[in-house]
Amino acid sequence: MHPLLKLAFDLGPLMIFFGGNLYFGIYWATGVFMVATLISLAVTYAIERKLSPMPIVTGVVVTVFGGLTLYLENDLFIKLKPTIVNSIFAAILLGGLLSGRLLIKFLLDSAIHMTDEGWRKFTYRWIGLFVFLAILNEIVWRNFSTDFWVAFKVWGVFPLTLLFALAQTPFLMRHQIKDGEQEETPKAA
Repeated sequence: MHPLLKLAFDLGPLMIFFGGNLYFGIYWATGVFMVATLISLAVTYAIERKLSPMPIVTGVVVTVFGGLTLYLENDLFIKLKPTIVNSIFAAILLGGLLSGRLLIKFLLDSAIHMTDEGWRKFTYRWIGLFVFLAILNEIVWRNFSTDFWVAFKVWGVFPLTLLFALAQTPFLMRHQIKDGEQEETPKAA
């Protein structure tokens, strides 16, 4: 899929959520966010014939917590969704490391080729980001209005994540395995 189209499918539901909240309130926004997320997943699957694990987890959590928000008429659940999604991603990556699996390498290896040491460090960096975003979400929704939280979710979290990803470029370049190179294996003493 073209990167701009992928970006539109990733950001589209979030923009709809923002607009829905701005004009109709959090409950209406939650409903359209759920529908837009499921449509985005369906269209992505129709184009690529596969879905990555991250959008699947996000789609499930959006559906469950959005559904609870609407059913119980309590916006607490949709506000908890980013905390839970980021915590799940951090836990999955940490669990992979603890079991000797570099899960982020599995997701990105076709686009980035690095040493295993680089993948481990890169994984820890992403775990740190996910934990930071989970904590930041908790601080924002607990201390600010719902409208501020929605705006922060749309206009704060995405730019922070993008800046973090761009800031990783020097690290990726340092640990990159260039075409034709082999990863060095540690020598026995």
